[in-house]
This record gives sequence, structure tokens and C-alpha cells, in this order.
Amino acid sequence: MSKENFVKGAAILSVAGLLVKILGAVYRIPLTNLIGTEGIGYYQPAYNIYNLLLVVSLSGFPTAIAKMVSEKRALQNYEGAYQVYKVSRWGLFLIGLVSSVVVLVFARSLVTFLGFPGSYYSMIALVPALFAVPLLSAYRGFFQGSQNMMPIALSQIIEQVFRVSVGLYLAYTLVGRGLEEAAAGATFGASAGGLAALVLIYVMFFLSRKSIKEEIKLSSNNKQEPVWNVVKGLLYIAVPITIGASIAPLMGMIDSYIVSNRLGAIGYTSLEIVDMYGELSGTAQTLINFPQVFSTAVAMSLVPVITETFTRKQYEKLNDTANAGVKISMIIGLPCGIGLFMLAEPIIALLYPSIGPAKHASSGALLEIMAISVIFLTLVQSFTAILQSVNKQFHPVKNLAVGLVVKVVFSYILIGMPSINIRGAAISTTISYLVVALLNWWDINRSTKIKISLIKVSARPLLSAAAMAAAVSISFRILRSVLGSQNLATLGSIGAAVVVYVVFLFLTGAITKEDLELIPKGEKLRRFVRK
Repeated sequence: MSKENFVKGAAILSVAGLLVKILGAVYRIPLTNLIGTEGIGYYQPAYNIYNLLLVVSLSGFPTAIAKMVSEKRALQNYEGAYQVYKVSRWGLFLIGLVSSVVVLVFARSLVTFLGFPGSYYSMIALVPALFAVPLLSAYRGFFQGSQNMMPIALSQIIEQVFRVSVGLYLAYTLVGRGLEEAAAGATFGASAGGLAALVLIYVMFFLSRKSIKEEIKLSSNNKQEPVWNVVKGLLYIAVPITIGASIAPLMGMIDSYIVSNRLGAIGYTSLEIVDMYGELSGTAQTLINFPQVFSTAVAMSLVPVITETFTRKQYEKLNDTANAGVKISMIIGLPCGIGLFMLAEPIIALLYPSIGPAKHASSGALLEIMAISVIFLTLVQSFTAILQSVNKQFHPVKNLAVGLVVKVVFSYILIGMPSINIRGAAISTTISYLVVALLNWWDINRSTKIKISLIKVSARPLLSAAAMAAAVSISFRILRSVLGSQNLATLGSIGAAVVVYVVFLFLTGAITKEDLELIPKGEKLRRFVRK
């Protein structure tokens, strides 16, 4: 594959990934306004179970399939590559079949165990997705290994478009029948998206079968392995990735269980618990997901750059690149975290007008706490990318497991305190991300040739963020007084914050020309900044 085609493929996936993440993040805002925090309280527990079950098929296996297909194609063994696809397709078919049947049979028991029996319809609505999405990942892995990124990108976009449009339509249609039914309509969007994407990618695969067979026919190095050898190869790659990826959805599922049980233990009714959990997951958590669109992109961009310098043993450049990457993560995380903290309640009121002033205040209190976690989460992402790039993949998994334990312990203790209640879940999330960030940082400095100075990488971005915070405080008060509208004052102060922050980034020297070169199209951005 030529360098130009590789860059084109990476660009296609990057654009598709960005669109998918933005759609996913924006989706929750109209949905929460439509079905309220109580409806989200029925929606989210089912989604937590769904995400955990899908980790098996969506995290490790596409990567394993792509790697094995790519290796065999590089050896001109096109028949072996096709065999990997066929074996994985049948394996993922069985995984999808078993998981969907298990959920169909035990759905009521699962949601009742978590303490959210009202999520039963939402859980049932996800059964088709549990069957379709594993099969979908088999096709995506094959196309990725064949270095054909367009079918993957199109299927990702179609999946999310159907999920959002069908989910919102059904929620709107069913909201009159009850919030449990409306939440189920919203979750069925995932099933509609999975099925639509599966149909699309199958059609694209069917249209490419002629060229696949032609490749196999013309190859002189075709050979097949025993099926068990293929299965072992897939599992060897997929299992470690799957274990690491399971921790985050497992944390979400455990969180819903602890929230339900601990709030019930201090006297809250089941309806109050659902409503409070909906505030946590439907308003505060949704807004925390927005900055991840950009911090994840930075972390993904770090991997190839650091991997290249590490492979070439350019240790001075490796150290400089890693520190620059962490600094860029801080440049993203600090303003997002501080801005969300300072304008928590006004932003909630702006985006969720339908939930009312009382919930604006309570959701704003949750967002204030979770806003701080944005800073630690961006650090976790950049540190994880660095460790993965220098062949220390196990360290982030181990540290995430420690973070999960910390999360469980603090959630159990804090949520059970009547004066803290649901806020304990937000506090425990922030503490767990802090712990994981510190452990990752310690592992980088101890186990690699990279030395990250947190003071050095954060001092100038922190100074710029402090100036931004002052601008937010002053502009919000003035604009609210002059305009007489909190929503307009919120929008105006956000605009002022962006301008002040960007100006101070350059005034303080927080961004250098070397930093800009790490960003895609950074050379053009550098020329613009110079002007």
C-alpha cells in the first residue's frame, strides 16, 4: 500500500470517527430533554450491560482479524487471509448468538439485579444489536486488514446516523405511553444502527468478492492452517486487548449497581433512584464526554509518532515528543474542566431547559464535581498512548484495574452517606481517574526512558487557564446584568473564554512551533499563527 493511500485511509477513518463521536455526544442532549432524567435512568443501566457484552466483539477481535489478515496478505497468502475472515465470522456469529439469547432470556434478572427493573424493555430492545454488531466487526476487521478503509468508515457513519435518528424518533413516538417504553425506543436505535451497518458492509463485501477470489486464484503462495491454529492466533491478540477494554464498561455497570443499592439503603425510593441516576448519566456524564472527542484524537495521533521514535531509538526526540503530547492534552483538558466547573449550572440550564430549575441545580452540582475529572481523564489518555507506544501495554490495564477498585470503594462509602448521596458517584469517578493518571505517570517515569515533568508541561497551560477563568467570571456577571438573559450570558462568556485562552496560550509560550507539528496539518496552522 502506498504512503498516499495509507494517509488517505487514516484520514477517512479519522473523519468518520470524529463524526461518530460528535453524533454520539450530541445525541444525549435532545434525548434527555425528551425523556428527562427519569427516562435516562431507565436507558443507561441497559446500555451499561450492552457495552460490557460488546467489548468482546468490538475491542480485541477486529484488531486481531486485521493483524492476521494483513500478515497473510503481506506473504501473498490470500487464501489464508480469507480463512481468517471465515473462521472469525463464524466465531463472532456464535458470540453474538449466545449473548443475544442470554440477554433475551435473563434480561429481567439482569436489570433487577442491578436495581433498575424499569430498564427491562430497554434491555430487550438491544437484543438485535447484540447479534448484529459482532458479525459487523468480522467484516470490519477483514476490510481493515485488506487496507480498505472506506467500508469501515461508511458503516460507522451509517450505524450512528440510524442509531440517533431511529432512537430519537421512537423515543418521541413512545414518550406518551410511558418513560420506560420511550427509553426502550431510544435504545432500539442501537439495534437499528447495527443492523443497517451490517447490511451495508455485507453488500460492500459481496461486491468485492470477485476481486477477492481473483486475488486468491492468482496467488502462488496460498495455504490454509488448521482451524484451531487460526482460533489460537486470534485469541492471543484479542484477549489482552479485550481485558483492558472491559474495565471501563465494567466500571459503568458496577456504578449503576452501587448507586441503586446504596441509595436504597439510605431511604430513597426506586423512582427517586432512577431519576438521580439519570441526572448523573444523562446530563453531567454527557457533557464530560464532549472534551474526549478532542483528547482521544490527540492520544491517537501520539501513538504513531512515539512508536516511530521509540523504534528508531531516538530517545531525546522520544522524550520531547511525549512531553509535548502530554502538554497538548493539558491544553485541551484544563480549559474544558475549568470552564465546565465554573459554568456548570448555566450550561445545564442552556442545554437541558425541559428538566426544570431544581434539576438544573442538582445536575449542575454533579457536573461541577465531574468537570475536574476531565483534566485527569485527558492525562490518562495521553499517558496510556505513551505506554502502549513503547511496548508497555500491560501497565495501563493494571492501573485501570486499580482505578476500578478505588472507584468501587469510594462509591460504596460516599453514596451511602445521606449528605453526599448520588454525588458520591461523581466524586469517586474523579478520584479514580486521578489515581490512574498518577499510576500511569509513575510507570512512564520508572519503566521507560521517558521522563514527564508534570510541573513543566502544565505550568503555562495552567496560567492561561487561570486567565480564562477570570474572563469567564467577569464576562458572565457583566453580560447577565446587561443582557438580562442567563443563556445569552453563558454563550457570551464561553466565547470570551475561548478568545482569552487562545491569546494567553501564545503570550505565555504554552504552544510552540514544535507542538503544532504534532497536530495533523500543523504546518499550515503554524504558518497561520506566524502571520
